[in-house]
Amino acid sequence: MNKLTHLDDTGTASMVDVGDKAATRRSATARGRILMSEQALTAIRNGDVAKGDVLGTARIAGIMAAKKTADLIPLCHPLAISAVDLEFLYLKDGLEATATVKLTGKTGVEMEALTAVSVALLTVYDMAKALDKGMQIGEIGLLEKSGGKSGNWTA
Repeated sequence: MNKLTHLDDTGTASMVDVGDKAATRRSATARGRILMSEQALTAIRNGDVAKGDVLGTARIAGIMAAKKTADLIPLCHPLAISAVDLEFLYLKDGLEATATVKLTGKTGVEMEALTAVSVALLTVYDMAKALDKGMQIGEIGLLEKSGGKSGNWTA
């Protein structure tokens, strides 16, 4: 079994020292979904949500969240992210959000991509909750990552 990298030899939580690692080009893509009523989905699609542009606001929220991941997840390193792309796809019963985060650095951006998707979907919920309080956020997961010592991975 692999050693857990965020625990020291005594089992105490610690931040991984990446100082000696080589900087490489890294990328991660994550996806999640929010299920909602037909009424809420139609209102979002037509721009009829009282709070404004739901997907535009959610996109900005997701990008901001990716940049602030180290403030939210205790042992994440603050990263100089070079790009965040966040896209939405309409489904028959909701929306799918996909975030891709990139950088050249010493550690990966998986947590940043997952955080971007999560906060984007939470923002959709917040903006449309007057139309459907029963929306369900789920199926959040990493689709792929590239770069670093462990190389490429795809779900």
